[in-house]
Amino acid sequence: MRRTVTLPVAAALTLVLGACGAANEQAAGGSQGSGLSGTINGAGASSQEAAQQAWRAEFVKKNPNVTVNYSPIGSGGGRERFVSGATDFGGTDAALEGEELAAAKKRCGTLVEVPTYVSPIAVAFNLEGVDQLKLKPATIAKIFNQKITKWNDPAIAATNPDVQLPNLPITPVNRSDESGTTENFVDYLSVAAGEAWPHEVSGNWPVPGGEAAKGTSGVKRAISAGQGTIGYLDASRVGELGTVAVGVGNEFVPYSPEAAAKVLEVSKRIKGQGEHVFAYDLARDTKESGTYPIALVSYGMACGSYDDPQKGKLVRSYFEYMLSAEGQQAAAEAAGSAPISDALRKKLMPAVQAIGAS
Repeated sequence: MRRTVTLPVAAALTLVLGACGAANEQAAGGSQGSGLSGTINGAGASSQEAAQQAWRAEFVKKNPNVTVNYSPIGSGGGRERFVSGATDFGGTDAALEGEELAAAKKRCGTLVEVPTYVSPIAVAFNLEGVDQLKLKPATIAKIFNQKITKWNDPAIAATNPDVQLPNLPITPVNRSDESGTTENFVDYLSVAAGEAWPHEVSGNWPVPGGEAAKGTSGVKRAISAGQGTIGYLDASRVGELGTVAVGVGNEFVPYSPEAAAKVLEVSKRIKGQGEHVFAYDLARDTKESGTYPIALVSYGMACGSYDDPQKGKLVRSYFEYMLSAEGQQAAAEAAGSAPISDALRKKLMPAVQAIGAS
């Protein structure tokens, strides 16, 4: 089974403290301001970093006696720390599976895993005078597999007849650390590009050579610092880089939160993972008009049982806020993510209510 949508870890946790707020203030979808106090620690996907900053700031503002820590160490590290019990909750761009899934269930009793953050993964490049390119999935795969090595290659020129393409080497940039962004991007290539991408799906980049950088910020810096560079990163971090409109059916779709959200609507939940595990097998090869298939669905991980019941109560309340309409809008404004639909929220809330309930 393909992973749908990151392991290894750092120790530092980002501390966010709130100042004052009404003790009984209520937030949409959550139980904020109801006398909560204490500290919860989380770690994981760096793709969620901007959203987590927004979520923590607002949540703690509503609950001034609460401290929420989240270290954006990468999905792999987030899963590792959560499974081992080193954190109270985690974030991952690749849903738990196999031994990790079994270990998480052993730790938690009841495992809760829900999508909290949906965002397009942009294929971004730095090519003087070019802001956007139209590329078919197989062309993207051959570029990152280092089979297409010049920007004026016929495969690129064929879908960009009005663009002056230079006779310049292509320098692919990939993540050096195990990453859910990598896993999502490789998953897309393996499904949509067919034989043009012969590598297995993994959070570790499979092609040697090219240029490697750690974390989303590292990839952004590496692309920006070069000329003729191309890489993949969470779309919220693209900035002034050029981007790729991806071939979907008979059209080319540029990234946007709305187009990325559509892929979740046409995808199926993976069965048999657990009553409160909402992992999705993303439809990377969709032909649905207006759908951007290189999307990242990032999950929140929590437990149905905690040794300290207060921890469970705090984690549950924090997840309620993250998934609330208010929380999703805060993430959209901070990170350019796609708010989950009301229909999906309704399906997820029973799982969130199971956090710390046993």
